[in-house]
Amino acid sequence: MTAFAYHRAIAPMLWVFAGLASIELVVVHLLVSFWHPRVALVLSLVSLAGLVWLIWAIALMRRPPVEIAPDALLMRTGGFKQVRVPLDMIAAVTAAGNERDRSALNLALIAHPNVLVELRAPLRGRRAARRIAHRLDDPQGFIVALETAISRHSREGGNP
Repeated sequence: MTAFAYHRAIAPMLWVFAGLASIELVVVHLLVSFWHPRVALVLSLVSLAGLVWLIWAIALMRRPPVEIAPDALLMRTGGFKQVRVPLDMIAAVTAAGNERDRSALNLALIAHPNVLVELRAPLRGRRAARRIAHRLDDPQGFIVALETAISRHSREGGNP
C-alpha cells in the first residue's frame, strides 16, 4: 500500500481561515457586547466552539493519507470525506488544470486541486461524479504510482 499526504497542501489555507475566524470572534464579541452582553457571550461561545472544531479538523488531516492499495484507491480529506474507488473504475489520472470543474468531486476543500482522477462510470452516492479532484503534496509521484498500480492490477487479472 502506497500513501500520499495532502496536509502540507491544504492545511495552510485552513490555518488562514482559522486566523480570520479568530479575528471575527473578537470583533463580533466587542461590537455585540456594547448592546447585548449576554448575546455576545453566546455568540462568542459558539464561535469559539467552531474555531476549536476547525483546529481539530486541520490537525486530523495529518493522519489518514490518500492510499493506493493493490485493488483500490482510497482518497481522503481528514475526517470530512473518504472515497474508495476500485482500480478497475479508474480510466485515467492527470494533473489538474486551471479550469474549474464543478462536476468533479473536489476533495481539496478550499485549495486548488492538482490531481484529477477520471472514472469509467459515475460514483454511487448522493452526487454522481465521474471525476475526483484532490490537492496532494506529491502530485507527480501519485500519478506515477497510481498508473503503475492500475497497469499491475490489469496484468494480474483485474478488468481494464
